[in-house]
Amino acid sequence: MANNIVELVTDVIAPVIQAPYELVDVEYGKMGGDYVLSIFVDKEGGISLNDTADLSEIISPLLDGIQPDPFPEQYMLEVTSPGLERPLKTAEAVEKAVGQYINVKLYQAIDKVKVFEGTLCSFDGDNLLMEYMDKTRKKQVTIPYQTVAKARMAVKI
Repeated sequence: MANNIVELVTDVIAPVIQAPYELVDVEYGKMGGDYVLSIFVDKEGGISLNDTADLSEIISPLLDGIQPDPFPEQYMLEVTSPGLERPLKTAEAVEKAVGQYINVKLYQAIDKVKVFEGTLCSFDGDNLLMEYMDKTRKKQVTIPYQTVAKARMAVKI
Protein backbone atom coordinates (compact mmCIF):
# COMPACT_ATOMS: atom_id res chain seq x y z
CA MET A 1 0.00 0.00 0.00
CA ALA A 2 2.80 2.46 0.85
CA ASN A 3 4.25 1.89 -2.65
CA ASN A 4 0.91 2.80 -4.23
CA ILE A 5 0.79 5.99 -2.17
CA VAL A 6 4.36 6.91 -3.19
CA GLU A 7 3.56 6.29 -6.89
CA LEU A 8 0.30 8.22 -6.71
CA VAL A 9 1.84 11.19 -4.88
CA THR A 10 4.81 11.24 -7.28
CA ASP A 11 2.46 11.30 -10.30
CA VAL A 12 0.43 14.16 -8.79
CA ILE A 13 3.27 16.42 -7.61
CA ALA A 14 6.03 15.77 -10.19
CA PRO A 15 4.48 18.08 -12.83
CA VAL A 16 4.33 21.09 -10.43
CA ILE A 17 7.87 20.81 -9.05
CA GLN A 18 9.63 22.74 -11.76
CA ALA A 19 13.05 24.31 -12.28
CA PRO A 20 15.01 25.42 -10.37
CA TYR A 21 13.59 22.65 -8.15
CA GLU A 22 14.04 18.94 -8.70
CA LEU A 23 11.94 16.17 -7.16
CA VAL A 24 14.48 13.68 -5.75
CA ASP A 25 12.35 11.18 -3.84
CA VAL A 26 9.02 10.50 -2.13
CA GLU A 27 8.76 8.28 0.96
CA TYR A 28 5.76 7.31 3.07
CA GLY A 29 5.88 5.43 6.33
CA LYS A 30 5.52 5.45 10.07
CA MET A 31 7.96 7.47 12.16
CA GLY A 32 7.31 6.98 15.84
CA GLY A 33 3.52 6.94 16.15
CA ASP A 34 2.86 9.15 13.14
CA TYR A 35 2.59 8.55 9.42
CA VAL A 36 4.90 10.87 7.51
CA LEU A 37 4.90 11.69 3.81
CA SER A 38 8.40 12.94 3.02
CA ILE A 39 9.00 14.78 -0.23
CA PHE A 40 12.68 15.33 -0.97
CA VAL A 41 13.36 18.32 -3.22
CA ASP A 42 16.65 19.89 -4.20
CA LYS A 43 18.01 22.69 -6.33
CA GLU A 44 21.42 23.92 -7.42
CA GLY A 45 23.16 25.36 -4.37
CA GLY A 46 20.79 23.64 -1.92
CA ILE A 47 17.29 24.28 -0.69
CA SER A 48 16.28 26.86 1.94
CA LEU A 49 13.61 26.87 4.65
CA ASN A 50 11.63 29.39 2.57
CA ASP A 51 11.80 27.03 -0.42
CA THR A 52 10.36 24.15 1.61
CA ALA A 53 7.58 26.39 2.98
CA ASP A 54 6.68 27.63 -0.53
CA LEU A 55 6.68 24.09 -1.92
CA SER A 56 4.54 22.81 0.99
CA GLU A 57 1.90 25.43 0.11
CA ILE A 58 1.87 24.21 -3.50
CA ILE A 59 1.94 20.48 -2.68
CA SER A 60 -0.52 20.31 0.24
CA PRO A 61 -3.69 21.28 -1.69
CA LEU A 62 -2.75 18.85 -4.48
CA LEU A 63 -2.57 16.00 -1.97
CA ASP A 64 -5.90 17.04 -0.42
CA GLY A 65 -7.45 16.90 -3.89
CA ILE A 66 -6.56 13.25 -4.60
CA GLN A 67 -9.77 11.23 -4.87
CA PRO A 68 -10.41 8.78 -3.39
CA ASP A 69 -8.20 9.72 -0.44
CA PRO A 70 -5.29 7.21 -0.58
CA PHE A 71 -4.11 7.86 2.97
CA PRO A 72 -5.48 5.38 5.52
CA GLU A 73 -4.72 7.70 8.45
CA GLN A 74 -3.78 11.27 9.15
CA TYR A 75 -0.22 12.03 8.15
CA MET A 76 2.34 14.79 8.40
CA LEU A 77 3.72 16.35 5.22
CA GLU A 78 7.45 16.97 5.27
CA VAL A 79 9.07 18.81 2.35
CA THR A 80 12.80 18.56 2.87
CA SER A 81 16.27 18.47 1.36
CA PRO A 82 17.74 15.07 0.46
CA GLY A 83 20.87 16.03 2.39
CA LEU A 84 24.46 15.12 1.71
CA GLU A 85 23.71 11.43 1.12
CA ARG A 86 21.03 12.02 -1.45
CA PRO A 87 19.74 8.91 -3.22
CA LEU A 88 20.56 8.39 -6.91
CA LYS A 89 17.30 6.80 -8.02
CA THR A 90 17.57 7.14 -11.80
CA ALA A 91 20.18 6.64 -14.50
CA GLU A 92 19.97 10.41 -15.06
CA ALA A 93 20.84 11.05 -11.39
CA VAL A 94 23.78 8.64 -11.65
CA GLU A 95 24.94 10.44 -14.81
CA LYS A 96 24.94 13.78 -12.92
CA ALA A 97 27.04 12.19 -10.14
CA VAL A 98 30.04 11.38 -12.38
CA GLY A 99 33.15 12.72 -10.66
CA GLN A 100 31.47 12.56 -7.23
CA TYR A 101 32.00 10.25 -4.26
CA ILE A 102 29.14 7.72 -4.09
CA ASN A 103 27.98 4.56 -2.30
CA VAL A 104 26.55 1.67 -4.34
CA LYS A 105 24.83 -1.46 -2.99
CA LEU A 106 24.46 -4.39 -5.40
CA TYR A 107 21.96 -7.22 -5.87
CA GLN A 108 24.84 -9.49 -6.92
CA ALA A 109 28.36 -9.39 -5.51
CA ILE A 110 31.34 -8.56 -7.70
CA ASP A 111 34.44 -10.42 -6.43
CA LYS A 112 32.50 -11.20 -3.22
CA VAL A 113 31.80 -7.49 -2.58
CA LYS A 114 28.23 -6.11 -2.49
CA VAL A 115 28.92 -2.52 -1.38
CA PHE A 116 31.32 -0.12 -3.08
CA GLU A 117 32.15 3.40 -1.98
CA GLY A 118 34.35 5.59 -4.11
CA THR A 119 34.52 8.04 -6.98
CA LEU A 120 32.22 7.48 -9.92
CA CYS A 121 34.62 7.86 -12.87
CA SER A 122 32.13 7.32 -15.67
CA PHE A 123 28.66 6.03 -16.51
CA ASP A 124 27.55 5.12 -20.02
CA GLY A 125 23.96 4.17 -19.20
CA ASP A 126 24.83 0.48 -18.81
CA ASN A 127 27.96 0.38 -16.63
CA LEU A 128 29.38 2.43 -13.78
CA LEU A 129 33.15 2.70 -13.55
CA MET A 130 34.19 3.39 -9.96
CA GLU A 131 37.53 3.97 -8.32
CA TYR A 132 37.71 2.83 -4.70
CA MET A 133 40.22 1.97 -2.00
CA ASP A 134 40.80 -1.68 -1.12
CA LYS A 135 42.73 -1.34 2.12
CA THR A 136 45.67 0.78 0.87
CA ARG A 137 45.37 0.13 -2.88
CA LYS A 138 43.36 2.13 -5.36
CA LYS A 139 41.25 -0.16 -7.54
CA GLN A 140 38.68 0.22 -10.28
CA VAL A 141 35.51 -1.78 -10.73
CA THR A 142 32.97 -1.87 -13.54
CA ILE A 143 29.45 -2.33 -12.19
CA PRO A 144 26.56 -3.24 -14.53
CA TYR A 145 23.77 -0.71 -13.81
CA GLN A 146 21.11 -3.45 -13.64
CA THR A 147 22.92 -5.00 -10.63
CA VAL A 148 22.64 -1.76 -8.59
CA ALA A 149 20.12 -2.16 -5.74
CA LYS A 150 20.71 1.31 -4.29
CA ALA A 151 23.02 4.19 -5.05
CA ARG A 152 23.49 7.42 -3.12
CA MET A 153 25.88 10.29 -2.74
CA ALA A 154 28.37 9.64 0.06
CA VAL A 155 30.46 11.76 2.38
CA LYS A 156 34.18 11.00 2.22
CA ILE A 157 35.62 10.68 5.71
